[in-house]
Amino acid sequence: MGKKSLNVFSLAGYEAEIGRWLWCLEDVRRTLIIELTGISENLLDRKIGERQSIGSLLYHIALIEADWLYVEVLRTDWDPEIKSLFPLESRTDGEMTHVEGESLEEHFYRLKKVREVFLSYFRSMDLNDWRKPRELENYDVSPEWVVYHLIEHEAHHRGQIFQLLRELKSDS
Repeated sequence: MGKKSLNVFSLAGYEAEIGRWLWCLEDVRRTLIIELTGISENLLDRKIGERQSIGSLLYHIALIEADWLYVEVLRTDWDPEIKSLFPLESRTDGEMTHVEGESLEEHFYRLKKVREVFLSYFRSMDLNDWRKPRELENYDVSPEWVVYHLIEHEAHHRGQIFQLLRELKSDS
């Protein structure tokens, strides 16, 4: 096996700097999808103790990505098609809502659809808009920071998912 080449690239069709950040966002997702491909619904739905299930974490990742897009970046109402992908609230009694009974394909579809819409809004963005803070009631936030945060958010939950998956597989 040859030596790996570890580089960051820019997604085609974007301003180069924005495309590099989006490539990083996509890279986190790519490794998540590869690791989860082929797992059973039983593994998606199972919980260990008080921890969230893999399915609940996947739902949460997609929901938070959509929320940051519409609330912080676009500052508009959610697209009805995207909104329809989230019949459950994000939290129940302060805890992440437990999601079960959905297939891996349903989870992957939701993640893919939200990401397609997310990426589409950045195609025409220039660096000024990328760095321009959106003024909200409690904070100002730039699209650049939103993408940074979503990389961090998904990587964090991906780590939780991978740990949970190892534990669930060792219990089987």
